[in-house]
Amino acid sequence: MLTAVFSDIHANRQAFEACLTAARGKGAQQVVLLGDYVGYGADPEWVVDAVRELVGLGAIALIGNHDRAVSHHDLRMNLEAQVAIEWTRGELGAEQRRFLDGLPFEHRSGDALFVHADASAPQNWNYVLDASDAAQSMRATNAHVTFCGHVHRPAVFTMSSVGKLTTFVPVTDVAISLLRGRQWLVVAGSVGQPRDGSSAASYLLFDDVRGEVTFCRVPYDVAAAAAAIRASGLPHWLADRLSMGR
Repeated sequence: MLTAVFSDIHANRQAFEACLTAARGKGAQQVVLLGDYVGYGADPEWVVDAVRELVGLGAIALIGNHDRAVSHHDLRMNLEAQVAIEWTRGELGAEQRRFLDGLPFEHRSGDALFVHADASAPQNWNYVLDASDAAQSMRATNAHVTFCGHVHRPAVFTMSSVGKLTTFVPVTDVAISLLRGRQWLVVAGSVGQPRDGSSAASYLLFDDVRGEVTFCRVPYDVAAAAAAIRASGLPHWLADRLSMGR
C-alpha cells in the first residue's frame, strides 16, 4: 500500500491542500498525519476540520505538541509558538478541541511505527536532531521503520544490527530502499512551515510492499498563506519566515 505521510501542517491551508492534491495524484491509498495541525498559521479551524474529515475516511492522525497545547495550558512553548497557540485557542470550537485532545501519541502498523516526536517518550516531545537522538528513539522500539516529525527538516537515520548509525539528508523524489536487517528512522519535513531553506511544502510517500520511502516537495501559494497570517492579526514575522523556509 502507498501511504502519504504528512507532518507539521501548522494551520497552513494552502500548503496542506497542495500536498493532498499531489499525493492523490501519485496514487496514495492511505494517509497518516503525524500531528501539529495548528500553530503559526492562519487557518487552524479549516485544517482541523480537514483532518477530521480524513480520519472519517480512514486516515490515521496523531497528536503533536501544538495540538496538545490548545487544551493543556501547562504545556509551555517558545515565544513565537506561544503567541500563535494563544491566538489559536480563540479560533477553535469545543468539538475541534475535543478531537485534537483525543488523538493518540503513536500508531503501529505492521513493521512501521508512527509518532510525532521520538519513540522513546512520545509524550515528552523530544526532538530527533542528531545521531544520539535517533539511536535513543530506535532502541525504544523493534519497528523496522519509525516515522516522526516535529523537526521540520527532512532526514533519514539507519542503524545496523551491531548499532552502527548512519544519517543522510534525502534527495527529493528519489526512492530510499528500507533494507531489511537494519532499523530506520525517517524524519518527515513540514507541510506548513519547512525549516530547511526551501519554501516548498514537504511530505513523503511510504510503499510498504516495495519497502521504500520517497520524500516529496510541493510548491504552493506562499504569498496567500503569508497574507492570511498578516490579515489574521498574528505577528508578521510568522508570515515572513514562510518564503525563507525557516
